[in-house]
Amino acid sequence: MNKRSFIKSLAVLGFSTGSIFKGKAAPKSILDLDFNAPDIWDQVRASYKLKPDYINLENGYYCFLPEETLEKYLQHLRDVNYHASSYMRTVQWDNKAKSAAAVAKLVGASPEEVVLTRNTTESIDLIISGYPWEKGDEAIVSNQDYGSLLNMFELAERRYGIQVNRIDIPMHPQNDEEVVAVYEQAITPKTKLMMVPHIVNITGHILPVKKIADMAHSHGVEVMLDGAHAVGHFDFNISELNCDYYGSSLHKWLSVPLGCGMLYVKKGKSQKIKPLLAPYELDQKTLLNLNHTGTHPVSTDLAVLDAIEFQNKMGSKRKEERLRYIQKYWSDQVRDLPGVVVNTPLEPKRSCGIGNVGIEKIEPNEMAKILMDKYKIYTVGINGSGVRGCRISPNVYTSENDIDQFVRAIKEMSGNA
Repeated sequence: MNKRSFIKSLAVLGFSTGSIFKGKAAPKSILDLDFNAPDIWDQVRASYKLKPDYINLENGYYCFLPEETLEKYLQHLRDVNYHASSYMRTVQWDNKAKSAAAVAKLVGASPEEVVLTRNTTESIDLIISGYPWEKGDEAIVSNQDYGSLLNMFELAERRYGIQVNRIDIPMHPQNDEEVVAVYEQAITPKTKLMMVPHIVNITGHILPVKKIADMAHSHGVEVMLDGAHAVGHFDFNISELNCDYYGSSLHKWLSVPLGCGMLYVKKGKSQKIKPLLAPYELDQKTLLNLNHTGTHPVSTDLAVLDAIEFQNKMGSKRKEERLRYIQKYWSDQVRDLPGVVVNTPLEPKRSCGIGNVGIEKIEPNEMAKILMDKYKIYTVGINGSGVRGCRISPNVYTSENDIDQFVRAIKEMSGNA
């Protein structure tokens, strides 16, 4: 076989001469891993191509793909490119619906309640912008909510004449009722909608969202959950949360390629929301009425199934336990150190993989810079909304050795070495 024929045969199989596996054996498929083996997390770590320049403790923005999912995604790109318009005009919508149905199954929703979007911001902005607001209506948000979503509520204030009331989420609550009470005290007879983070993106605080939703509904207030960091992170059933609307980014903890999110709208509620962009067919009676964005990267839709396969083999509960273990592994070691402030609740059920830690004598951005420049640890500084520190978001590939290096750095930076 000549070189040209060999390269052509590789392309047919979905590989290229630029493969990241060139010169080494590809890692085992997630389907072949033995999750009863004592070295299972070393096996999982080998499923990722890790950048050797630094330890990545900022997976919250974007959890990059394990190699197996990445290779399948590249094959989807090749396949769509190969079929071109014939794919786009025939099966793209059916395939997107299959992927959305798989996401719905993963989170415990029915297929007609979930659509794929590009991210959490798009999902939640669709609800904020299309909500049947009347002048004088009120909404409740928190100062710890994601900035872009708060900006969308400000736009709604300008456009519709509504009033948005902000609360502060207790950082270290003594019990669930303390959190619920803060939201309840902000309700007035004019309150229509409440936005609540399922998990606070800057601290990793998991809120008692079902209790909040039950309370809000008792006052006739609808609840929209920001689950940007929830899907693929910790195990939950969305139908048990009693929320009305839910948005998440699948390119975070589920490790779908960049630019994929989900929107959940409880059955029977989508028709009250006005679409942001006109769909092909106006006034559809399903959630698809809100889901039109024009031509988009359909290869990402296909990769959703591969990411879910990886997640399911690992097991949502097993993954949650590993992520919580890694977070507790570092936070328990530094929580009581002089000059160190952990901005994440101590009680295990109130957090999972994300944590936040600050050093009293160092500004957060400077802290992140020192961690990178001196210790080769990548994080992100957070300074606002009552939170002062670096967000620490490992992933399942993160090892105890990685965390030992991070703990050593915190001790040295805070004068506790």
